[in-house]
Amino acid sequence: MSLSQAIEADKTSYYTALQRAQRSNEVTDWLRYFVDLLLRALDESQARIDFVLKKVRFFDRYREALSERQLKVIRRMLDAGPSSFEGGVNASKYQRLTGVSKPTATR
Repeated sequence: MSLSQAIEADKTSYYTALQRAQRSNEVTDWLRYFVDLLLRALDESQARIDFVLKKVRFFDRYREALSERQLKVIRRMLDAGPSSFEGGVNASKYQRLTGVSKPTATR
């Protein structure tokens, strides 16, 4: 998450902290707020980077062992991000994603 995304996600708190600092000319609380915001943005960015690296390692390791259909479904799940694929994967979703028949999807 970028710093601007972190600010956008909690704009009210950002502007409240900024206004307090401007009114009192005391910037200590503003600096605490801003550093905390920055650290949260960095943590989120690090989590995203870690997730992407794990994805790359997974595909490097299993690319040859999985079929194109399996890879397609896994890519779709992983593209949904760390929160995962909503509702998991069932035979019906596998069919829609890969175009296979129901018997193939349930094997």
